[in-house]
Amino acid sequence: QVQLVESGGGLVQAGGSLRLSCAASGRTFSGYTMGWFRQAPGKEREFVAAIYWSGPSTAYADSVKGRFTISRDNAESTVYLQMNSLKPEDTAVYYCAADRGGWSQFKFDYEYWGQGTQVTVSS
Repeated sequence: QVQLVESGGGLVQAGGSLRLSCAASGRTFSGYTMGWFRQAPGKEREFVAAIYWSGPSTAYADSVKGRFTISRDNAESTVYLQMNSLKPEDTAVYYCAADRGGWSQFKFDYEYWGQGTQVTVSS
């Protein structure tokens, strides 16, 4: 059974940094795409970043390019999201997700989801 467990959320002031972690277990993730999504109150869940488990490919939403960095540690089966220069509009619940079908930025392509971790950025 696939499990994705996020951690690292919290309250931070604007301009600050946080690093989110997603511990993945339950299978081998070779060939998967791992993604980070976020959902703010009253808004749709949106794509933030993705990384291919078996190669160097990454992708970012325009709103986080240059501020967020996605990475992975295959040995630890963990995906990270380093978030710098945080803004109040980054406030949301952040979700880790896994897509076994290939490279995608669409939430409906992701089969597995974590429970989410809250990130709050104060102004």
